Amino acid sequence: MGGDVKSSAGIFAFHGKRESLSPSVERITWERIMNFLDFALTCERLERISGRIEMTQQLSDVLSRLDGDDLRHFVHFVTGKIFPDWSPFKLGIGPNLLYDAITLIVDATRADVIGEINRRGDVGLAVQSILEQKKVGKKSQKGSTIQTALFSRQLDIGSVYDDLERCARLEGRSSQSEKLSIIQNLFQNASPLEAKYLARLLMEDLRIGVGEGTMRDAIALAFSVDPTLVEHAYQALNDLGEVAVLAKRGREALADVHILPFHPVKMMLAQQGSIEQAVAENGAVAAEYKYDGSRFQFHKKGKISRIYSRKLEEVTTALPEVVEILNRATTHDVILDGEVIAIKEGKPLPFQTVLRRFRRKYDIEAMQKEVMMQPYVFDILYLDGTTLIDLPLRERRMHLESALTSCIAPQTVSADISTLEETYRRSLEDGHEGLMLKILSSPYTPGIRGKNWLKIKPGVDTMDLAVIGAEWGEGKRAHVFGSFLLACQDQGDLLAVGKVATGFSEEQLLEVYDILKDHVISESGKEVSLEPFLVFEVGYSEIQASPNYESGYALRFPRFIRMRDDKGISDIETLEGIRERFGRQSSQKTG
Repeated sequence: MGGDVKSSAGIFAFHGKRESLSPSVERITWERIMNFLDFALTCERLERISGRIEMTQQLSDVLSRLDGDDLRHFVHFVTGKIFPDWSPFKLGIGPNLLYDAITLIVDATRADVIGEINRRGDVGLAVQSILEQKKVGKKSQKGSTIQTALFSRQLDIGSVYDDLERCARLEGRSSQSEKLSIIQNLFQNASPLEAKYLARLLMEDLRIGVGEGTMRDAIALAFSVDPTLVEHAYQALNDLGEVAVLAKRGREALADVHILPFHPVKMMLAQQGSIEQAVAENGAVAAEYKYDGSRFQFHKKGKISRIYSRKLEEVTTALPEVVEILNRATTHDVILDGEVIAIKEGKPLPFQTVLRRFRRKYDIEAMQKEVMMQPYVFDILYLDGTTLIDLPLRERRMHLESALTSCIAPQTVSADISTLEETYRRSLEDGHEGLMLKILSSPYTPGIRGKNWLKIKPGVDTMDLAVIGAEWGEGKRAHVFGSFLLACQDQGDLLAVGKVATGFSEEQLLEVYDILKDHVISESGKEVSLEPFLVFEVGYSEIQASPNYESGYALRFPRFIRMRDDKGISDIETLEGIRERFGRQSSQKTG
């Protein structure tokens, strides 16, 4: 994008050659609207920064000059999201639709577009290069190219958001062609630099390293508020954009946040541990069965009830009997956290049976007759207008027992190791997955994985990792992917931690291929790069330090356990968590 960058009527005004632009934001002129070009230039500067402190400062400078919807949209966009996690909107645009949109506005074939993406290994850089080098036009439905004027409208982040929300709202047979038209129009009006970050945003992988932690710190710095207030507000609202808007209003607005019905929050997470460790560090703990089902969040206010999956997607219509059971169990307005399992002839069925119900859109009545669904509720976040997450577990449990007449998960409170081991044994004998140990004094911390909840399971250690790449198989597996590149998360980045190629049946490889085939971003030889959205649970014998992967670690003897399509990328193992596991493993070897 050479030459002059013209001053816009937006929030920034840049002058001079693009090559001379300073990373500093001190000379930016701020006005009301943030143009998408300004957003792209901000991303470009952030992408050059390696230090978190400098990135936080740069972000805070931008945030402090934004307001209203622009502030909200900027926070979402720069963290690689279009909608907040609680939102029911899903964009539904994969790599293939993006490739088609680019092909329609340049004098090139689809093979040319895919070839450039394969060469670059980055959809954003490839799209930028294509628009810089190719003659730009608009193709008719018959394939002929009609020359059109670029930049018929100037993009701003508000109008880009509006277009993407329109995409998310589209349904029905014609929705894909309508989405294609919207995306094509956006690229038609985008400069090459804007197109780079627009393409990445559509894949929800901005690649500039701005994670939730960095954004939380930047919001606190921009509006001179306590970072713990920002953290707490984010836990309650599950929307960093809205948190930024409140922070700009001041400390009082930020402090006065509450969990709201039908606005789901992230679920509290557990890390691996042991009974001996838990008792040694805490004395008496609460022990509950670890169910091999799917987490749910049940919201009820008045006569309206809805149920959400672990990924915060509404699944009310897929689980009507679970909603009915929970409605009968309480007359209160509540938000409940629990797990639903499938039961047949009194015994729990495998996890995949539950997932089939969560995915089901048709013939639900027939499935209800075939398999019984049983909810177990183990926490309460909201009761009759009061947010409860800051209360200790022992108090939340009392509220839970007063609000529900049934469906409460059994709990044993003890400091006696033998008693807890007996509870663990009974859980396994009853067909469940293991044991949960919870600290009685702990608050409910949405989205946080820590020592307040520990999971105890037999067998190999496992972790949940994102699938970011694959290799084509060989021999009879040549038509499907035979191995998969896995990644953990670290402050907004996905870092490779190894490959898995064992543990799959032929049917599972076919199923995984069907899920991933339309999400290939680039291909080089036998290797493919994939849009990150699918999560695998993987077993391993130990963690090793390794220079071969970006994370610095590798899994020894990794083995596929199961797909976790009830989990999103935000639920996968963190680099910090892997470091902690590696440290515990090392101390056990030397102990």
